[in-house]
Amino acid sequence: MKVLVTGGAGYIGTHTVIELLAAGMEPVIVDNFSNSHPDVLDRLEQISGTKVRCYDVDACDSRALGDVFEKERPDTVIHFAGLKAVGESVEQPLAYYRNNLLAVITVAESMSKYGVRNLVFSSSATVYGDPDQVPIPEDAPLSATNPYGWTKFMGEQILRDVALADSKRRITILRYFNPVGAHESGLIGEDPLGPPNNLMPMIAQVATGQRERLNVYGNDYPTQDGTAVRDYIHVVDLAKAHVRALEHQIGTSGIDTYNLGAGKGYSVLEMVAAFEKASGKTIGYKIVDRRAGDVAVCFADTSLAARELGWEAMKTLADMCADAWRWQSRNIK
Repeated sequence: MKVLVTGGAGYIGTHTVIELLAAGMEPVIVDNFSNSHPDVLDRLEQISGTKVRCYDVDACDSRALGDVFEKERPDTVIHFAGLKAVGESVEQPLAYYRNNLLAVITVAESMSKYGVRNLVFSSSATVYGDPDQVPIPEDAPLSATNPYGWTKFMGEQILRDVALADSKRRITILRYFNPVGAHESGLIGEDPLGPPNNLMPMIAQVATGQRERLNVYGNDYPTQDGTAVRDYIHVVDLAKAHVRALEHQIGTSGIDTYNLGAGKGYSVLEMVAAFEKASGKTIGYKIVDRRAGDVAVCFADTSLAARELGWEAMKTLADMCADAWRWQSRNIK
């Protein structure tokens, strides 16, 4: 099976490419390297022993993306490409709406033109907004508290309408909670261009001395220690779920949605303590004001993915922190 992976040079994309290769599939990457590094391709080859083809193409560029479809003729697509920082989306909403929604439309149009019917879409738990129940099931009410979340909400709706218009389409929506960790080799991990937006790389940069301290956004939430609680999932577990989704699509049609998380929540300060244990470093932090768009508690009900995909998160919080520390300590910039 040849799989076109948009955003395949990014954090989740690279780990998924490794799992696709391990499953005997043939990934082809499309990435414009707006938030990733071309040298990651050499690292993928080091891990897998396979040179993965990659096209330096923006998923919003209809002509360039069409040329890739024309040349490669993929069997299916995994669509990761998109802007992904909640805080930045609040500051730059138009950039997020333009990029993320246009990418979904352009990918779907290219698939239609070249007769590709199967798609796995990278969505997010942000589509649940400020949830009124936890753990959160897939049929919980949908909304959003920031532009990034709305782009995922709208992207899902676009794909539901596409599936409704063509009964031969096979679309799987995967709603990620909070991916963390890195490949056990220490060769690939979360490596954003510029300052990180996610908790784990911020903690890791404090541990390596690259960052003076961690800003903890709010300690007055209704949680056990006042800091926000999230569902953290190891990126390798997350990547394996994409392989299971592709396998589950074979010979079927329609659209399905699955939560991908560990099914439990950890507070910011619990994450700090776990990383201190894994790294042997003290993580200095400062309590600052809450961020716009953040919610108090968010973790997944993952029973549907377990039942239908035969998938569940296997790696522990200790694994997440140990692998993130190995990656960060070996790749200080």
